[in-house]
Amino acid sequence: MEEAKWYVVHTYSGYENTVAASIEKAVENRGMRDLIQEVNIPMETVTEITDNGPKTVERKVFPGYVLVKMVLTDDTWHLVRNIRGSTGFVGSGNKAIPLSEEEIAALGVEKHEVVVNYALGDSVKITDGALESFIGTVEEIDMDHSKVRVVVSMFGRETPVELELDQVEPVSD
Repeated sequence: MEEAKWYVVHTYSGYENTVAASIEKAVENRGMRDLIQEVNIPMETVTEITDNGPKTVERKVFPGYVLVKMVLTDDTWHLVRNIRGSTGFVGSGNKAIPLSEEEIAALGVEKHEVVVNYALGDSVKITDGALESFIGTVEEIDMDHSKVRVVVSMFGRETPVELELDQVEPVSD
């Protein structure tokens, strides 16, 4: 089977969430999860300065667009094209053009797998950040959010610290 690629779907302004939800629902109803694998609206966290001080908000990186990881067939093309609020694929004419690897990386849509060579209970050394070179014990590994919680002994007290998966390395005995 052909490999799924990321395509950009143009939507009416403000319809991004509706279009994404409708695509997901249609995929479930028609059992097309193998063809349409993921729907994504790239978001960024921005700090806005208001009269009441700074406030953090989630904002769409590309208003009016939804990213869809799918295998392009006549069926998938028509499904996405006929969703209410969708105005079609970004491409030339009626041809949808997939994003390149570089574009996908730049958008940060696909997280590249971090290979973790430590496990729960292992002693690890922190390689980056404020606690660099501290030794701790792995308490929790959260692959979905690329985080690891390490318990470090500081000033005679156990202190849990949340770090990125690649900020720690196993301690070789």
